[in-house]
Amino acid sequence: MTRTTNSPAETEAVGQMLAARLQPGDVVAFRGGLGAGKTAFVRGLARGLGICEPVTSPTYTIVNEYEGRLPLFHFDLYRLDGIEALEDIGWEDYLARGGVCCLEWSENAPEAAEHAWIVTISRGGTDQQRIIEINRGDGHADIGA
Repeated sequence: MTRTTNSPAETEAVGQMLAARLQPGDVVAFRGGLGAGKTAFVRGLARGLGICEPVTSPTYTIVNEYEGRLPLFHFDLYRLDGIEALEDIGWEDYLARGGVCCLEWSENAPEAAEHAWIVTISRGGTDQQRIIEINRGDGHADIGA
């Protein structure tokens, strides 16, 4: 599924749509460059999970935790070097907690994203426009209109 958005608010709305489909233990793996809109998407996803607190990038903390309909664990793997580093910070424990794990820079630990929802965000024709592609490891990507 592909969506084109023209503002951060529209990008957040797509994240909110995906949240309605997420189940305990789901992983959402993000691909996209700096400033692509990954954190904006996660803000919408968090809102869709009933999280009211501000969502920020976990660049320096590696992982931020939020409580909602499902717990949300928002990882930034930019500074991690492979699955071993992710396992060292308790990856398996986060998965076992029955929440949703969002992985920015998922390409740094591709093993963690084997059965994930894959969200690729790229810049469109304007500064605000984003092209968002959502795919799932099982081939299903329909998240609604």
